[in-house]
Amino acid sequence: MGLPRTFVGFSSKDIHYYHLMQAWKKNENIDFNFTDCQLTSEVNSSVESYIKKRCRERINMSGYYVMLIGEDTRRKHKYVKWEAEVAIEKKCTIIGVNLNKSKEFDSVRTPDVIRNIGALFVPYNPALIKSALENYEMKDSGNYIFL
Repeated sequence: MGLPRTFVGFSSKDIHYYHLMQAWKKNENIDFNFTDCQLTSEVNSSVESYIKKRCRERINMSGYYVMLIGEDTRRKHKYVKWEAEVAIEKKCTIIGVNLNKSKEFDSVRTPDVIRNIGALFVPYNPALIKSALENYEMKDSGNYIFL
């Protein structure tokens, strides 16, 4: 089986968590890998429609959408919410990753767009994220936790 083709959505405030996921992939002592469908370089534009077009292209390449859920993610409507909507429209498997490492569904931080849609929620941990990418099949409704 090939590596999960994954788009990772996050608040700009949380980019270091995404960079750490990339470091996990490169570290031979950590068993963590996925095909990263995130933009390969920063879009040199401030034109929202162009940025969204480029993101849509990358999400359309993905089968999984991982949302890194931090303190301000719930309020990020311009891109994070929109990316999740595109991933849902494409019928990606949605995995919410709690950056506070909570093992529970975080009702305070989780954006409404991925609530009760059958998404899985896991703590920010390479082994648990890897397992979710390899084993979770999207459900029709509800919120699920994976331990």
